[in-house]
Amino acid sequence: MTEASTGGGRTGRRRKRLPPGVANPIDIHVGNRVRLRRTLLGLSQERLGDEVGLTFQQIQKYERGANRVGASRLYQFSRILDVPVSYFFEDMPDEIRTHEGQMDWGLSDTRQDELAPDPMARRETLELVRAYYKISDPKVRMRLFDLTKALAKAES
Repeated sequence: MTEASTGGGRTGRRRKRLPPGVANPIDIHVGNRVRLRRTLLGLSQERLGDEVGLTFQQIQKYERGANRVGASRLYQFSRILDVPVSYFFEDMPDEIRTHEGQMDWGLSDTRQDELAPDPMARRETLELVRAYYKISDPKVRMRLFDLTKALAKAES
């Protein structure tokens, strides 16, 4: 079906689609945001799956962008993860905000790698931050912070 016949007000040319098996970059971005928030809250994939009535394997597919997240599921995730729906679209690269950009990113191996989760969103990093803020004494926290900076400086 062409866009002209759908009432989209565009020319009669058909839009290209990503080949089967190629995840849409927006789906990958949304999945990365689900993973980030879930990890920040300390929820396992299994626990999030239980909350929405899915298996952890289905949650994995959402987080990788292999499965598209429908509007009702996105709303469920926003309620469970305590964020507005707009959270899942924040920090989206400008290049994937257009159809053409999605096609370019979706068909490029190197660009797909750029959508990989931010190293700051790695489990190790998030666990470190959570543990850091569990330290109730601000002086101890600051000493740990200074120690960490000194160790990093010595490495570089």
